[in-house]
Amino acid sequence: MSDRSSLSIIRGPVAVIMALFAVLAAVAIVLVATPRQAAAASLREVTGFGSNPGNLQMFRYVPDNLPSGRPVVLAMHGCTQNASGYASGTGWMQLADRHRFTVVFPQQRSVNNANSCFTWFEPGDTRRGSGEALSIKQMVDKAKQDNGATSAYVSGLSAGGAMTAVMLATYPDVFAGGGVIAGLPFGCATSVATAYSCMSPGVNRSPAEWGNAVRGAFTYSEPRPKVSIWHGTSDATVRPMNANELVEQFTNANGTDQTPEVRDTVAGYPHRVYGDTVEQYEITGMGHGHPVDPGSGVAQCGTAGAYILDVNICSANYLVKFWDIDGTEPTPTATTTPTGPTSSPTTTRPPYTDTATGTPTDHYTARRVDVTEYNILGARHGYTTTITLYQCGNDWTDKPDCSPI
Repeated sequence: MSDRSSLSIIRGPVAVIMALFAVLAAVAIVLVATPRQAAAASLREVTGFGSNPGNLQMFRYVPDNLPSGRPVVLAMHGCTQNASGYASGTGWMQLADRHRFTVVFPQQRSVNNANSCFTWFEPGDTRRGSGEALSIKQMVDKAKQDNGATSAYVSGLSAGGAMTAVMLATYPDVFAGGGVIAGLPFGCATSVATAYSCMSPGVNRSPAEWGNAVRGAFTYSEPRPKVSIWHGTSDATVRPMNANELVEQFTNANGTDQTPEVRDTVAGYPHRVYGDTVEQYEITGMGHGHPVDPGSGVAQCGTAGAYILDVNICSANYLVKFWDIDGTEPTPTATTTPTGPTSSPTTTRPPYTDTATGTPTDHYTARRVDVTEYNILGARHGYTTTITLYQCGNDWTDKPDCSPI
């Protein structure tokens, strides 16, 4: 701008200058008076949550208008996953909105582990007060402090499931309940080499040996956390025997035996309860992954993806029920056969009239499904995977609640 044009603006009519001031004043009033709209709930990274000796990242989801004092749930991803993908796929944020609690999603850094696995097998990361275990505990402390929560729960898949067992053993005073999904017993491995042996073929120890590992992690005389154990019977990455070893470990640590008081089926899958403190789900035909059931029903949640498998049951939904933080959500329909000596069997009639087991190709050949349904089943379960179909009227579906394929 030239000196001449600058001078002409400065020497402009007083009325123009006064009008300009009036416009600026009006804008200022609008900027001051217009209230800022609150940001909607979303997954956000939290920094400065503690000394963080394990060098992990913390992500958190807090539902809008969450009342003070609501619980904290910690959910840990598996190898090759991250907090964002695990949060959106597993349904935990959906359930947090539904049942009103905070969810914390720890995230591994590739500098710690090239495959983004939590280090569930290194003693320096699995001891109380050190490494990744302490970092995770500090995240829970931060979330509880920020919202006045008095209770916390922990769950995870695969390496995150193994790390869940670590947290339940080392911090039973912090967590009221846990959920181990396709995970491994605490104390099974102390190095990378032994970690692979634990994953496959697995390690068989006595209940007392497994329980001693938990008791040796931290001396604790109060009631220990409730533990829910989930595993696919076709898991070739972390062998299903690990689920049985986990049952032995936590029933022994929690002071109950290995004889289930209840045997039933939930959403068509075998389910057992031991002393009201440990439960086990066997997801028949499922490989390595986190069970979900996408949809808007009261028992549904999650979105299928890599290692997040649509098997018509959402594990996160049943975890919050087992932990008793689900509010007034209806209890799922189950066919129950109590095994206590004085109990009388109670049976709830399922909505289907018959079942058939086979691969999607078998079901198509038998004309239970048409070509479109055959392709859906193949994409959902794998064309060579044995699955159960349920007859509902004249139609067949892979959903025991009779929802269509």
